[in-house]
Amino acid sequence: MEGTMGESRTKAAEASRLGKFSWAMFDWANQPYFTVVTTFIFAPYFTSFVASTPAQGQAYWGYTQAAAGILIALFSPVFGSIADAGGARKPWIVFFSIMCAVGAFALWWAVPGQQSGIIWILVAIVIGTIGVEFSLVFNNAMLPNLVPQSKLGRLSGFGWGLGYIGGLIALFIVLLGFSMPAEPLLGLDKATHEPDRITGPMAAIWLLIFIVPMLLFTPDTKPTGVSKRVAITQGLASLLTTLRTLRNYKNIMFFLVARMFYNDGILALIGFSGIYAAGLFGWETTQLGIFGILINFFAIGGCFIGGWLDDKIGSKPTIVISVLGLSFASVGVLSISHGQVLFGLPAAMPVEGGGLFASPAEMVFMGFAFIMGLFFGPAQAASRTLIARLSPPEKIGEFFGLFALSGKATAFIAPLLIGVVTTATGQQRPAMIVIFILLLIGAALMSFVREPDH
Repeated sequence: MEGTMGESRTKAAEASRLGKFSWAMFDWANQPYFTVVTTFIFAPYFTSFVASTPAQGQAYWGYTQAAAGILIALFSPVFGSIADAGGARKPWIVFFSIMCAVGAFALWWAVPGQQSGIIWILVAIVIGTIGVEFSLVFNNAMLPNLVPQSKLGRLSGFGWGLGYIGGLIALFIVLLGFSMPAEPLLGLDKATHEPDRITGPMAAIWLLIFIVPMLLFTPDTKPTGVSKRVAITQGLASLLTTLRTLRNYKNIMFFLVARMFYNDGILALIGFSGIYAAGLFGWETTQLGIFGILINFFAIGGCFIGGWLDDKIGSKPTIVISVLGLSFASVGVLSISHGQVLFGLPAAMPVEGGGLFASPAEMVFMGFAFIMGLFFGPAQAASRTLIARLSPPEKIGEFFGLFALSGKATAFIAPLLIGVVTTATGQQRPAMIVIFILLLIGAALMSFVREPDH
């Protein structure tokens, strides 16, 4: 069945330039949630100022990502199969984007040290993360209908690159508009960390505004005409059939298993690198924002180069090269501790009044972080391209649901282990070794995946 999948796929009628650009704008729309909320600004703020200690905050954050990951893993294939039965993707994208916006907006109430209300902030984080991840399932499923197979990599990479540009601009807004000025825009109060808390509402508004081009100009799969109730019934039946016959899709199954491991490592590396730096170096919003900006510059270049490389040499080699690059970078980050780099070499830590990233320990950290940035995008964009190339056209939403499952089925394990080990040791560093192990396992398992000609 899979042997002729690449040849049997109907050649996609290419969408207009505006349609393709508008589809890529969805990556621009959702990326600030990941950039300023879950990575560089709100997450470190939460761990450092909302929770009672950075270690407790890292543990709490790990538990929220674990809870969201479990729910995403359980329901992504279900929603994908239902969408295949109903046809249209955009209604689902709208629903889950609104869900993400509600969760993100609620983060405004994450005031420092208010332990009595912390549970509601944790719930809001879970809701926002679930919303944005489910919306991605349906947006990704639109990709194969927009360009021919030979151009999938470039469009996917362009989307990821555009997303990183959006995240970069969002970071500039936070830094130049809210964090660095003595009198922040909107009259925000630095004493109560309103410049950190505004990142949630900002990401919500950004998402709702910038999904509009995709809704207006990108062609959607035509509705099948069946009712929602029938679509749910047919979608669940189709999913159960696929799960029973996964042995007929061994190549896809090998890829999804490999991705379970390397994507778990990537997500953990993205999610906890800023948190680790904040705890180790005492970075606050300004340093974290500039750190995020610099990482994004490298990520943007990596995405565009990776998209070209994807179509040139294939998705599988692009993924393996990127995951091995991230493995190297993760070892470098893990080698840095208080006063030491590279597992033992002495390196001075930052001192009060010192220059930005001027200490030797910070310089080494930034060097490895730049390598991380270079390989983040290509690994993720090429993964999206590969599942599009491997999936049967009539089951594209279903397999993108399984693709999301593969990204989340074990994604709760790394945050959960990080949370548990951090709680047990009271330190941030020991738990991070799991990232390196997951990346290496994923890269090794990719050797079993056979990529079709394109």
